[in-house]
Amino acid sequence: MSNDVLSRLTEVLAERKGQSKADSYVASLHHSGLNKILEKVGEESVETILAARDAEVSGDNQQLIYETADLWFHSLVMLSHLGTDAAAVLAELDRRFDLSGLEEKAGRGKN
Repeated sequence: MSNDVLSRLTEVLAERKGQSKADSYVASLHHSGLNKILEKVGEESVETILAARDAEVSGDNQQLIYETADLWFHSLVMLSHLGTDAAAVLAELDRRFDLSGLEEKAGRGKN
C-alpha cells in the first residue's frame, strides 16, 4: 500500500479548505463547521457498518470498500478542519507497531 494516495489527498484537502464553498464540496464542509463534518463522519460510519454486515452475508466487499473510502475521506476532512492530517495518524499507527494490542489498550489515558 502506498502513502502516495494519502499524500495527494492531503494536498487536495489543504488546497480546497480555503476555496469558496460554491467551488468545492470540501470547502462547503469547512464553511459549514465542525458539527457538519462530524455529522458526515457519523453518517459514513453507520453506512460502513451496514455495508460490513451485508458483505459478511453476501461475500461481496465492493460496497464495504466504497463506504470505507467515504468514511476515510470525511475523517480526513475532519482532521484537516482541526489542523492536522493523515501523517499524524500514520505516525501514531507506526508508534504502535512495537506494542501489543493489549499493551496499547492498557496505556490509554496515561498520555
